[in-house]
Amino acid sequence: MGLVYQIKRDKRDALVIGLLFFFTGFAICLYLNQAGNQPRERDYAYVGSFYAFAFWIGLGVLYVKELLMGFLKNGRNAAIAAGILCTLAVPVIMATQEWDDHDRSNKTLAPDLAKDYLESCAPNAILITFGDNDTYPLWYAQEVMGLRPDVRVINSSLLGTDWYINQLRYKVNQSDPIDPIWSAAQIEGSNRDVVYNAPKAGIDPNQYMDLYAMMKDYAGSDDPSKTEQGRDGSVLNVFPSKKVSVPVDLALVKQNGTVNANDSVVSSMQFEIPKAVLYKNDAAILNIIAANKWKRPIYFTSPYGELGFGSYLRQDGLSYRLVPVANGDVNKDWVVDKMMNKFAFGNADKKGVYFDEENRRHLNSIRLAYAQAASNLADGGRKEEAKKLLNKCDQMMLESNFSYGMVSRGQQQNEISLQFLMAAYKAGDTSLIGKVTSSVKKDMEQQASYYESLSDNRREAMRQEEERNMQLLRGLMQMEQQFKNPQPLGENPATIQAQPITQPAQRTDSQK
Repeated sequence: MGLVYQIKRDKRDALVIGLLFFFTGFAICLYLNQAGNQPRERDYAYVGSFYAFAFWIGLGVLYVKELLMGFLKNGRNAAIAAGILCTLAVPVIMATQEWDDHDRSNKTLAPDLAKDYLESCAPNAILITFGDNDTYPLWYAQEVMGLRPDVRVINSSLLGTDWYINQLRYKVNQSDPIDPIWSAAQIEGSNRDVVYNAPKAGIDPNQYMDLYAMMKDYAGSDDPSKTEQGRDGSVLNVFPSKKVSVPVDLALVKQNGTVNANDSVVSSMQFEIPKAVLYKNDAAILNIIAANKWKRPIYFTSPYGELGFGSYLRQDGLSYRLVPVANGDVNKDWVVDKMMNKFAFGNADKKGVYFDEENRRHLNSIRLAYAQAASNLADGGRKEEAKKLLNKCDQMMLESNFSYGMVSRGQQQNEISLQFLMAAYKAGDTSLIGKVTSSVKKDMEQQASYYESLSDNRREAMRQEEERNMQLLRGLMQMEQQFKNPQPLGENPATIQAQPITQPAQRTDSQK
């Protein structure tokens, strides 16, 4: 209305403001050739155009006043009425339309998620995170709520900077210092931003090399005999072997609770680094592991496999602990205690609490953790405890707030729900089997009908989603048949996924 009003009253001024609006808004989009899908709002790039928009808002109030003059006659009354009407118009419309899905008065998912991560950790633990979504809540929980100040939270993305690595050398809250192996001078600036894999005399690349020695004496060395020269004459730091080992002090890991009494502990944790290039944050993680020597618990917020030691990560709840036990599996007694008594669910058990897509991804992280733990318990013959875990999760996530069957990116929600269903089948919980099956099957059948209703071009654009949906639907049917008609020993059970499931909601777009 303000734009129309200005054009009517003063076309020259309208042109000037219009040019300001165009060149600080639309023209920027054209000049940058900006992609359509943005990971988050980019309003700050167009702040100049907001000035023009604000001018028109102000002029719009004057226009409303002029329109009201025809009814109220009195200019003062018309001005007051226009001011009140325009002040209330936007918030009233927004509140009536969007209050229900923006009401956060009962939503506690962020601090509850942090609590679940932290309570999964043993005392004095090191917890390595991978993005905004699983870092900020942890910082808030520790610094504001005072929850588990003994845990050292380390953001893997920030580990690529020298100042952040140097902070490891100091005590923070109740968390002891950490040895990053390399000195402050060795990591200053761009030093060791990249460490390359390259063979060295006397090092057999087919033999497992001590990780501490490799990171300290080779990757951390500036000795010309232990470095390489780049094409531009620069010094390149290297690591001479992808096969590395971390010795295990059996008495220590049993004494400090790293392993359980009945665990099959390896004498040396051996793994192969799958990368030819280590960036500074990769190297820092390896340094932390090597220097720790199993003295403190080391956890990750996801089953992190990028550096090769994924098979030594054990689920301890929502976090994954590095243990000298191959295929560390699930820490059964630990997860039963923590997930039954310590976990929180963001008030998903209260009617009417709204969870948007990003919230649902975090709730899926929790649901997946319960599914994996319960499945492992059932496989180990502890079916009653598996049932308790599954029902705890089900009761704390109301179907009306967070359905089992729901459209999501990459069909992730239905995929995780089928993992949950598989655990319910293994545990023999018929009531939960019926509930989950009904919800997931309904959603997948509705999706199938939707894809079939599309035109050829649109259906082709959704082909991957449709194929994944049909794949999961077939998996559901196979699962039903598998448990109704058990196969003889040795035959493979029905599979419900074509790709491994990882924690669904951690890294933000800027950190992938």
